[in-house]
Amino acid sequence: MILYPAIDLKGGKCVRLLQGRADQETIYFDNPLEVALRWEREGAQWLHLVDLDGALASGANRELARQVFRHVQIPVQFGGGIRSLQDLSEMLDAGAQRVVLGTAAVETPQLLDEALQRFGERVVVGIDAREGRVAIKGWKQVEPVSALEFGKEAVRRGAARIVYTDIARDGMLTGPNLEATRRMADTTGARIIASGGISSLKDLIALNSLASAGVEGVIVGKALYERKFTLDQAQRALRGAQESF
Repeated sequence: MILYPAIDLKGGKCVRLLQGRADQETIYFDNPLEVALRWEREGAQWLHLVDLDGALASGANRELARQVFRHVQIPVQFGGGIRSLQDLSEMLDAGAQRVVLGTAAVETPQLLDEALQRFGERVVVGIDAREGRVAIKGWKQVEPVSALEFGKEAVRRGAARIVYTDIARDGMLTGPNLEATRRMADTTGARIIASGGISSLKDLIALNSLASAGVEGVIVGKALYERKFTLDQAQRALRGAQESF
């Protein structure tokens, strides 16, 4: 299972939000590029980079994202504020290895179709769930569609990979929603990257038990920034190292 250190960009800084609430912001670093280079030095295989301002439609950090793409050697998965095929194409051309479509995938199915036809597995569908329903527009708007049904529809349209976030767990350090993550994997047949709630190495080990169901990765943010464990410890736990935690 691949661990993706999360770098959330807001106002040009590296931050974390509680359950996506803009009024519950913690700034961890003033220079996100330095953070990206740090995770690379410490052995990250991928980075998960999100433009929160773009997702909230109140600004953007695209140039900062491009700096990250240029300066790190590991692949970067980017999301936040992608609303058109041109947006998506520009970020891939700028150096993102994958781009996550969230709100646009829900609101504009044709865009999702065109993106998957043109870019294949470089397009990932982001499904953010609040009480089982899909949330969009920076998690401010909850749609009357179940996350599972939308996951099935995305796969029917050609998606191979889903980033699945349980909003209630995000930034809370309360543990991942294992059952909902398993259901998303079992129901859709997609490869799932889980997000939200990781607080300990035991959480990672529990999530790793879902690998056979199709959960191939996990995004970790606050637990790393709050030093609940190191990146090295986390990756050894996911590799199944026999240690006492």
